[in-house]
Amino acid sequence: MRIGIDLGTTNSLVAAFKDGAPVLIPNALGEVLTPSAVSLGEDGTLFVGRAALDRQLTHPQATATTFKRHMGTAHRRKLGKREFAPEELSALVLQSLKRDAEAFLGTEVTGAVVTVPAYFNDRQRKATRRAGELAGLPIDRLINEPTAAALAFGISDRDDHEPFLVFDLGGGTFDVSIVEIFDGIIEVRASAGDNRLGGEDFNEALIGLAEPRLGIERQRHDAELLRTRLLAAAETCRRQLTDADSGEFALTIGEERLATTVATDEFEAQVAGLVARLREPVLRALRDSRIRADELSDVVLVGGATRMPVVRKAITRLFGRFPNHRVHPDEAVALGAAVQVGLMDRDIHLDEVRMTDICPFTLGVEAGSYDPRGVFITGQFSPIIERNTPIPASREQTYLTVQDKQREIAIEVYQGESRLVSDNVKLGCLTLKVPPRPAGEVVVNVRFSYDLSGLLEVDTFIPATGERANLTIADDEGGMPQAELEKRKAALAALKIHPREDAMNVALLARAERAYEDHLGPQREHLSGMINHFRAVIESQDPRAIDEARKQFSAALDQLEAERFL
Repeated sequence: MRIGIDLGTTNSLVAAFKDGAPVLIPNALGEVLTPSAVSLGEDGTLFVGRAALDRQLTHPQATATTFKRHMGTAHRRKLGKREFAPEELSALVLQSLKRDAEAFLGTEVTGAVVTVPAYFNDRQRKATRRAGELAGLPIDRLINEPTAAALAFGISDRDDHEPFLVFDLGGGTFDVSIVEIFDGIIEVRASAGDNRLGGEDFNEALIGLAEPRLGIERQRHDAELLRTRLLAAAETCRRQLTDADSGEFALTIGEERLATTVATDEFEAQVAGLVARLREPVLRALRDSRIRADELSDVVLVGGATRMPVVRKAITRLFGRFPNHRVHPDEAVALGAAVQVGLMDRDIHLDEVRMTDICPFTLGVEAGSYDPRGVFITGQFSPIIERNTPIPASREQTYLTVQDKQREIAIEVYQGESRLVSDNVKLGCLTLKVPPRPAGEVVVNVRFSYDLSGLLEVDTFIPATGERANLTIADDEGGMPQAELEKRKAALAALKIHPREDAMNVALLARAERAYEDHLGPQREHLSGMINHFRAVIESQDPRAIDEARKQFSAALDQLEAERFL
């Protein structure tokens, strides 16, 4: 049986899809929230979850939390005499969730859908999959957290929804997605986010406000123990500020109890910079989706940090309306992951539900160009599939040789948004042999095809020689069975046709050319403009724009032909 997991920065949850609905699974303590914490005992015993978090106050050097923030990096955490990579610590949490699920369900868990922040890059996603491998839990699908929340929101009533925004502020990350639901299709229009912004940052800001008032002499105390107790005091105070006009920031060091009162207005002033950072991902998602804020039907809150009044006030000001907190902020992502399990297992209760997602980062290659002085500049990023493109997707770009008698072209594949490839994430490289001809004479067609599960196929074709080459980049680093890989590649193969070769577009252009031959004067001029415009839209390779342009073009031709017989 498969399960859905929200592997969070602060807390993690596990759920299953049973009897037509997602169900949260309690842990051994009867709680659905399992702290994402690991602690190592003096005898080598590993503690996970609540037991580990309780030990943090007494054994901070042997306890790790918030390690999700370091996924995909070389950061290591020392617990006692042992060192752990972030994915190893995450694997221990996954193991614990798997055991809880098997005990609750009474059957073996054979796979999982695990959620990740929408703005997790390729390295971070691969690290998450490695965590699953280390835990003995195959990860069948990674799904973006706001997408999972949208699934939970959409399945709750099965009604159509105009575009709505999922505002997901958790313990360590911030994601925004714009989603639309119609005719059983849950379509993600755009996502944006900040992987270094979450409730933990608000705790740090609270420490910065309260600690100077307490007069703590840091040199007199164990640094790790002091920091642990400051963080615990900040978390408690922040929770109090959710329901009251002030909160107590208190901690005990040795025999001494230190405390100060923090008022709501003081806290809001202290975190103003963090609140301001919430704005840009929202604006980016709106820009990319081409949807105005006043066109949104709802703003749905997800993530425990959205409980903070300062955050809710900021959202209300930003959108000019009160947000929707009908879904449980802590539970929505895990419930959505379970819904995704139901979709993958083709549960009969979800027969009429389909989901589309988007590419969270731009995918492209390294390219170069000449500046106005004639100097060739290398290391520039050339996008092929841009962020927030609906997936699965396939796009093609053409590149030329840049040197006389050049014999090789290196197709270096990157992920990111920076103009320079040095600031993006390198995914792979494909080296091609080319005939030694004058610069600019050898053409290389490069096609990227990307699917929902993170498989990227890079196909190259050199018309001068007929040579083809292929590079496959998967987010599970070769752990996928060959049969599954071939199945996914076959599904992408159907997309590997340029829109200019699509039968519907070819037929419509042929119809327009016939209409041009049948008319004269101003009508011919108008038709020529329409044909050129439609061809330009086709070259954009944007399916949504092409579909809309095709409908408008066809309607215009219908009207023109009708006028002939009036």
